[in-house]
Amino acid sequence: MTLDSSARLEVDPLIDDPATRIIVCCGAGGVGKTTTAAALGVRAAERGRKVVVLTIDPARRLAQSMGIDSLDNTPRRVEGIEGGGELHAMMLDMKRTFDEIVEAHADAERARAILENPFYQSLSAGFAGTQEYMAMEKLGQLRAREEWDLIIVDTPPSRSALDFLDAPKRLGSFLDGKFIKLLMAPAKMGGRAGMKFLNVGMSMMTGTLGKLLGGQLLRDVQTFVAAMDTMFGGFRTRADATYRLLQAPGTAFMVVAAPERDALREAAYFVERLAEEDMPLAGLVLNRVHVSGAARLSAERALAAAENLDEGGIVDQGHGKTGVRDAAAVSPESPSAGHSPEAHPQVAEEPSESKNSRTQTTQEMTAGLLRLHAERMQVLAREQRTRDRFTALHPEVPVAEVPALPGDVHDLVGLRAIGDRLATGGRAPAGAA
Repeated sequence: MTLDSSARLEVDPLIDDPATRIIVCCGAGGVGKTTTAAALGVRAAERGRKVVVLTIDPARRLAQSMGIDSLDNTPRRVEGIEGGGELHAMMLDMKRTFDEIVEAHADAERARAILENPFYQSLSAGFAGTQEYMAMEKLGQLRAREEWDLIIVDTPPSRSALDFLDAPKRLGSFLDGKFIKLLMAPAKMGGRAGMKFLNVGMSMMTGTLGKLLGGQLLRDVQTFVAAMDTMFGGFRTRADATYRLLQAPGTAFMVVAAPERDALREAAYFVERLAEEDMPLAGLVLNRVHVSGAARLSAERALAAAENLDEGGIVDQGHGKTGVRDAAAVSPESPSAGHSPEAHPQVAEEPSESKNSRTQTTQEMTAGLLRLHAERMQVLAREQRTRDRFTALHPEVPVAEVPALPGDVHDLVGLRAIGDRLATGGRAPAGAA
């Protein structure tokens, strides 16, 4: 089965449907998720939706392409959107989102104790899985505000696309785990009984942990756990609620991939995982697809033509030199033939050697272009084989191809161009590249 016979991902009906409230762009790192999310946001807003795009990409180029100096944890309106909708954009601030959770679910004194705790500061800034968990927390916050009718999420870049689904559960398991509960036990018992329990029942364990982690770090962890005691259940509850939100009918996942073996293998794993988790898959966006306006000229024919030009150029050069010598010997305009140059005015002709040199240069350039075309056709064939393997495994997955642009996207015009190509599902003009 080829991509031509597989289902087409229809983007416009998806973003026009008021029942579609959340679109999640997911996939491996470096495949264009952020640009895809932004392009979807621009297109949806210009078709009348009130959209917010939550991006994880810290690169300034996305903010600049939207005409914003910088993005932060607060949604900012994007100017220059045509049509009746609105577009807002924001970039996840992982630590600030964690701080907001603490401030919202703890009294002022306890919140201050948590925010100033060294272990919390380390946890909120870079604990494994925190970014993915905070992305889901922020998604839940945006959805609860009911301020936008469409939320588009650019999932965090990671080694594996599956981390977005796994990390929140891992963080929740860590916070609910035996180690944390063990550290919470003295605080729960409280007072002298708690200290007695800690000194008697946990002296060996804390001594070992103190050696491994350092006494100050262990005290920081215990202080953090005691302060967070009332909040741990909330983390798991909100993670579960957001997970159910991702399974709801108003949510659509778009798996983004490049037409490369590793990226499509990752996409296939993600498609299978979404099916296992009963999460709604809209389809696959195949980004940066190479196309050619001269696809009828195969790589083999192009290489053969280039070789013929190379061989013909060598022969023509030899004949040209011989022709120059013969012309000099018999030319009637030659002074040696007894004719005066003044008596026979003539238009100056380009020397034969110059003509032959120019012809040879043209042939070399043409041969070079033919070889470049052959290389491009080989890339197209390789991408087609890779796509065919994916569609053979998942023929039910709709696919939209996005032909590669000649340069980087740096403004709304570029995002609109990506949106146009997304909406056509790869049915762009053959000459687009």
